[in-house]
Amino acid sequence: MPEPDQIVTAPAGRRPATWGLGDAAVGWLVGIVCSQFTAIVAYTASDTPLDEPDRLPLSWVAFAQLGLWVGLLGAPYVAARLKGNGMRIDFGLRAERQDVWMGGLFGLIGQFAIVWIVYVPMRWFTEISTDEISEPARDLTDRASGVVGVVLLIIIVGIGAPIVEEIFYRGLLQRSLIRRVGVRWGIAITSVLFGAAHLQLLQFPALALAGVLFGVLAHQAGRLGPAIIAHVVFNMTAVGALLAAS
Repeated sequence: MPEPDQIVTAPAGRRPATWGLGDAAVGWLVGIVCSQFTAIVAYTASDTPLDEPDRLPLSWVAFAQLGLWVGLLGAPYVAARLKGNGMRIDFGLRAERQDVWMGGLFGLIGQFAIVWIVYVPMRWFTEISTDEISEPARDLTDRASGVVGVVLLIIIVGIGAPIVEEIFYRGLLQRSLIRRVGVRWGIAITSVLFGAAHLQLLQFPALALAGVLFGVLAHQAGRLGPAIIAHVVFNMTAVGALLAAS
C-alpha cells in the first residue's frame, strides 16, 4: 500500500498524485551532489582558490548555483510528470493578476517587519552588528560591478532563486508535508528547512519567518503565484538597499 502522504484524491479526469517526501529528499540530494560538481568547475575554471570563496566572480557564482537548481527544480518536474498531473495542477504553478499586488505588498512589508521582529531585539541583547547580519548578502552584491553585474545579480537572487525555491519548498515539499502532518506543522517544518538550507546561522531566524510568510501565501491562495512574487520582492528589497548603500 502507498504511504498516506503519497496519494492525493484526484478530481474527475485527473490521476491520483503519488509523489511525496521521498521525491523531495531525492531532489535535495541530487541538488547537493550537482552543486558540488558545478562549484568545483567554477573554482577551477575561474582559477579561484577553494578556501577563498569571496573571490569567486559573480558569473561563476551563477554557474555554481545551477547545480543546486537542477535538483530543486528537477525533482518537482519529474515527480509531477511521472506521478501526478504536472506542476501547474499538482503544485499550483500558476498566477493570477491579483498575485502581483498581493505578493508584492506582503514581500515588501515582510522584509521590513522581519528585520524589526528578529534583528532589532537581537541587537539590543547581543553585540551583533548590522554589518555581520547583512554580510552574506553584501558579499554577493559587492561583486556586482557595472550594469552586467547588477543584471546578473537580479537574475540570480531576484528571479531565479525565488522561482526555483518556491516550486521546491512551497510546491513539492510543503504540500507533501501537509499531507503527512497537517497544515500548521507542514508550513512550519518547511519554513525551518528552508531557513536551514541557506547555511547562514545569523540569517536563519529571518529566513525561517520569511518561509512562513511564503508558505501561508501559497497555501491560502492554493497556487504559487503570490509566494513567488512575495519572494521576488522580498529579495529585491534587500538587494536594492545594499546596492544603494554601496
